[in-house]
Amino acid sequence: MYVAQILTLYLQKILATLSTIVKPNPQSDSSKKQQVEEMFDNISGNYDFLNHFLSLGIDYSWRKKVRRTIAKTGAQKVLDVATGTADLAIELIKIPGLKVIGVDISRGMLDKGDVKLAQKNLTDRITLIQADSENLPFQDGEFDAATVSFGVRNFENLQKGMAEMCRVLKPGGSLAVLEFSKPTNPIFSGLYWFYFKYILPPLGKLISKDATAYTYLPQSVAAFPEGEAFVKVAKASGFSQVSFKSLTFGVCTLYHCKK
Repeated sequence: MYVAQILTLYLQKILATLSTIVKPNPQSDSSKKQQVEEMFDNISGNYDFLNHFLSLGIDYSWRKKVRRTIAKTGAQKVLDVATGTADLAIELIKIPGLKVIGVDISRGMLDKGDVKLAQKNLTDRITLIQADSENLPFQDGEFDAATVSFGVRNFENLQKGMAEMCRVLKPGGSLAVLEFSKPTNPIFSGLYWFYFKYILPPLGKLISKDATAYTYLPQSVAAFPEGEAFVKVAKASGFSQVSFKSLTFGVCTLYHCKK
């Protein structure tokens, strides 16, 4: 039993560091942060279509769950980290009176988001800013809540990014994290990984014209410290309470972290 516990802790330690090692292009000497920025700039034109198409539209329901989580907190000012083209920010402002600031490292993604906001007349309630999630340009305790959907896998330093989000939250503030995870049901898991490894990459490459983005996706999911391992990272980053719930047979997980 003692040996098993040591092996488990060792595996968790490895998984906690893998998300900072896996890069879109392992052959490049550029940092993960630089590669992620370039990757999303490259696929920004087709990102929304691919996001909805490759997830079979299930991503809509996942974002609704994030909105309901934030609505329960009574937050009025929310930071959406790794906002991309602002899909989650747009879902969040269905909460009456809520205002959102979205940040992302990719200018290309933000440009697409700005177009969507202008078309929907939402620029008075959502502001998009280019910023590094690990060095947020905000004061301590500036936000009631924060969110990040499918973005923490891309942090170069996961714990630093989590600590930054904790820093800008008010005492008692909430962070909702939506991230891909690994299904545990043997049959569903087999189908999931077959799709992720052999169907999604060629489809993504064909449509986005980017050779790395949809190969990196399953690799980053496989390496990400999910479940209790992520809870440990969140608590080490300053959050006092962390809970999580698996969604859609474990395809993704919704974490709720409280400062």
